[in-house]
Amino acid sequence: MDTARILTELRAERQRIDQAITVIESLGHAGASIRRRRAGKPARRRRHMSAAGRKRISEAAKAMWARRRKKAGKASTTRRMSAATRKRLSELAKQRWAERKKKMKTA
Repeated sequence: MDTARILTELRAERQRIDQAITVIESLGHAGASIRRRRAGKPARRRRHMSAAGRKRISEAAKAMWARRRKKAGKASTTRRMSAATRKRLSELAKQRWAERKKKMKTA
């Protein structure tokens, strides 16, 4: 491979790229819209939602979550622990931690 020839080709490529950048920069905002266009098709426009439409969707979502919370609330009331069970589990956990602490002191 001839390194001199490779360098010459790379410099020529860099010059072509610099020219292309200069042309695109001179277009300004027009260059941005050209890039977004698909071959032969007009640029797609972003759809905007009205404030009323946004409010309607927001209210529907809030209602959906309220229904879910209400439904979950009924199910969770049947699965609660009694105070005695909670106290018993707490005591067992305290015993486990006391044993672990005792082991750590002896080790």
